[in-house]
This record gives sequence, C-alpha cells and structure tokens, in this order.
Amino acid sequence: MTYLIGVTLLWAFSFSLIGVYLAGQVDAYFSVLVRIALASLVFLPFLKKVPPAAAVRLMGIGAVQLGLMYVFYYQSFLLLSVPEVLLFTIFTPLYVTLIFDLMKRRFNARYLLTAALAVLGAGIIRYSGTGDSFLLGFLVVQGANLCFALGQVGYKLQLERSDFELPQRSVFGYFYLGALLVALVAWALLGNAQQLPTSSLQWGVLLWLGLVASGLGFFLWNKGATRVDSGTLAIMNNALVPAGLVVNLLIWNRDADLLRFGLGGGVLLLSLLIHEFWGKAGSRVGIPLSRSTGGQV
Repeated sequence: MTYLIGVTLLWAFSFSLIGVYLAGQVDAYFSVLVRIALASLVFLPFLKKVPPAAAVRLMGIGAVQLGLMYVFYYQSFLLLSVPEVLLFTIFTPLYVTLIFDLMKRRFNARYLLTAALAVLGAGIIRYSGTGDSFLLGFLVVQGANLCFALGQVGYKLQLERSDFELPQRSVFGYFYLGALLVALVAWALLGNAQQLPTSSLQWGVLLWLGLVASGLGFFLWNKGATRVDSGTLAIMNNALVPAGLVVNLLIWNRDADLLRFGLGGGVLLLSLLIHEFWGKAGSRVGIPLSRSTGGQV
C-alpha cells in the first residue's frame, strides 16, 4: 500500500500542474503524446524479452488503461464542465471492485460495500450540482473510468498469472508502448498543431509529468496494485480527490469547502478502516481473500 500512497501524493500535485499551466493552453492530445513518449523512454532501457503473448497482453493493458482512458477523458471536457468531469470520475472504485470479482468469477459484498463508501466520500467532497445536458458527457467519463479500472485489474491479474520470472521494471515498457500507439493515433486524428507549448515553463511541466508523474507514477501505481487486494485498490483510487484538494488549498489557494472536505475525507477513512477490520476478521474465520505478488523495483 506504500506505493499507492506515494503515487497518490505525487499525482495530487500533477492535477494542479495540469490545471494551472496546461489546460486550455496546450493541446490536450499533444500533452498526452509527450507524457506517454517520455514515460516510454524511462522504461525502454530496462525492457526484457518475454513470450510474445505476454508482451501483447501488457501492451493491450497499457493501450486501455493509459491510452484509451486519456482519449475518453479529454473528450469529456468538450461536453462537461470541469466540476462535472471530476464528479463523474468518482465511480472508478466500483468498477475496480466489480471487474476484479467478474474476472475472478465471484461476488464479494465486502469489497462492494467499502468501495461504495469510498464513492460516497468522494461525492461529498466534489458534488456541486450538474448542468442541464450531461448524460452523454457522463457516459464518456464512465468510458475513461472503465478503461482505468480495466487496466489496473488486468495488470494485477496478468502479473499473478505470468509464467516468466522478471522484475516488473523489465516488462513495464510494453505497457507504455501500447499506450504510445493509441496516443499517436489520437494526436494524428484529433490533435491541434497550432496549440503547442509556448514557454519553457510549459515544457518543464510536460517533462515532469512525462518522466515522473506518468513514467514513475503509473509503474509504482500498478506495482502497488499487485500487492493489495481489490478492495484497498478501489479505495485508494478515490484518495486522489482529497489529496488533490489539499495541494490546491495549500499551494495554489483554490477555494475549497472545508466542511465538505472534512466530511468526505472522514467517510473515505471510514471505508478504509471497515475494509481493513472486516478483512482481518474474515481471514480469522477462514473467508478466502485475494492475494497477489509483485516483482522488484
């Protein structure tokens, strides 16, 4: 869980960097392409040969979790306001839990309950009403949420079932290569070449986001996903909401409803405590819980 907490703090800063220095100023698809290309460069030196089928699966996971997710996500801003987009992303934990159980061919009410509590907590923090026409935008955001959830669960299961003995850093380059293919197509079809970075600050932000937030961040997040059960993974997906608010409040002095933040954060903490307590109680009475293993950094 240490990996997930660390990446949560890292990405909390990334949200503000995107909102302050890139959004509306630099073409979104160009930003995505640069980030993924830089992230790919980080892991290409470590790339090791794996069975072709495994390489294709890892590339497919990256294409979905990072590539397609961004395509849906940036399209949603054409249909919704920023608060609406943020509100509709809080359903990701439910998708993580349900997809994981679907792939395992089981239903775990404990995970669903704690994930639903996490959604409630994030909803308390972020909910501010919606516009008149938001159904299509809602569905587009759910596409992004599903892609992100599918990627996390798919990577976790792929590492559990893999038959090659390699540290995760030696195979994660395939993940980024798959995402890079999607980013190249998206830029070619949807990108605006007239809206490129115009300042060294914007290029610096892109370098940070590509090398650190995307490169290191997604690797550590997915590595962390292989070391926790699906319930904890679902909850940590929504921990990004209060973390991002704290960064905005303390550094960029954005307006925040402290009462909502306190109530929502409390519900998120409660969901984690219930999950941990219930999980330990279940293990004492012999209820099977999901286990996973991870490689080496």
